[in-house]
Amino acid sequence: MPIPMRQNLRIGAHLLRNKLQKKQYYPFIVEIEPLFACNLSCPGCGKIQHPTEILRKRLSVEDIVGAVEESGTPMVSIAGGEPLLHPDIDKIVTELVKRKVYVYLCTNAVLLRRRLERFTPSHFFSWVVHVDGLGERHDAAVDRVGVFDEVVQAVREAKSRGFRVTTNSTFFNTDSPKTVRDVLDFLNDDLKVDAMMISPAFAYEKAPDQEHFMGVEQTRRLFAEAFGERRRRRWRLNHSPLFLDFLEGKVDFGCTAWGIPSYSVLGWQRPCYLMADGYATSYRELVESTDWSKYGRGKDPRCDNCMAHCGYEPTAVIASMASLRQSLRALVSTH
Repeated sequence: MPIPMRQNLRIGAHLLRNKLQKKQYYPFIVEIEPLFACNLSCPGCGKIQHPTEILRKRLSVEDIVGAVEESGTPMVSIAGGEPLLHPDIDKIVTELVKRKVYVYLCTNAVLLRRRLERFTPSHFFSWVVHVDGLGERHDAAVDRVGVFDEVVQAVREAKSRGFRVTTNSTFFNTDSPKTVRDVLDFLNDDLKVDAMMISPAFAYEKAPDQEHFMGVEQTRRLFAEAFGERRRRRWRLNHSPLFLDFLEGKVDFGCTAWGIPSYSVLGWQRPCYLMADGYATSYRELVESTDWSKYGRGKDPRCDNCMAHCGYEPTAVIASMASLRQSLRALVSTH
């Protein structure tokens, strides 16, 4: 079951309430980056390329709780950097769970086994472990030997202690349909994680490696050949069916960047966590002062090769809610 029924109902009610209130902008989920510092130097990520004074900054528990309450989001994804480096990360999770906010805590898992004792299993809480390939492929993606083996051990221990574990896999132009299937088969059948998220890599401007990001047509070809409807149904993928159709090129969507806003040590980031066109000091300022119509493929050249979930999953969800057939399809696929 990729998404528990109670969580699905909660998120659905949140989206429906905002739609009935005719709100123009509202969050599906808020991406929180409490720090940019990391214990790995992944060549496809630009976060640790920030200046030292930025890498030393940390959001406080109060900062994060305030941002979540102001936005009204029912769900957050805590990323970074490596969140487990934050000294108060367990307190952040505790305070959000206390407020019945669903928390996805992203980690590269290097510190996970050493930090498990600081957390308590809850249906409001899930680990999100990055797995960008099997064995040496993953170790190359994170630029450190032995990390894949640590990931596998950490996931198994977290599962044995009653934690919900989701994975997040990013695919590059060095991937093939077989490597995509191999990763998802391993996570689904061998590690038996609760759910899996996937994404084509986005070309961060600060990323040291600029050679291995995919274009739109290459992304569509990769996922169309890797998937097939029967295989998609078997995998516990934590995405709406329409978003997976989008990745395969069966449908096309515009970007809904406001659906998954990003809050970090620098403030509320315009327009999303993948691009930085300035920062707002509050959620209200972000949604009211950003020209959302400027972003997306065909509008901003930086967006031309983007098919990331942060912009297009919200669009797919909105499209699903507008169709009874797609709503039923989404319900069946997530349970």
